[in-house]
Amino acid sequence: MLDRISIAGLRVRGYHGVLPEERVSGQDFVVDAQLWLDAAPAAATDDLKLTADYSALAGRLADIVAGPPVALIETLAERLAAACLADPVVHAAEVTVHKPDAPVSAQIADISVTIRRSRT
Repeated sequence: MLDRISIAGLRVRGYHGVLPEERVSGQDFVVDAQLWLDAAPAAATDDLKLTADYSALAGRLADIVAGPPVALIETLAERLAAACLADPVVHAAEVTVHKPDAPVSAQIADISVTIRRSRT
């Protein structure tokens, strides 16, 4: 059975979107990431090197969101999941990208995309 580490509510300014004004003005994106891994070795030895360093990972995820823009939040979520899986102790990752200020014609609280990726 795998254990889970969660990062919730990582808020970062980004310039992603299909519309030109999204690329100019930007908006806040909120990222949630769930990592599945075996935490037993780290717990038994109290050794950070044996688990996912969530502080470092949060920084990498923030850099991706703040980095070069993409049109779709699906693409952004894919890049974030790949960053999670770059850590060799992570077996699977689920990433949700929230776009609470998405320019849609209806009144919404949030638009989000969730993807789950695992090692094959």
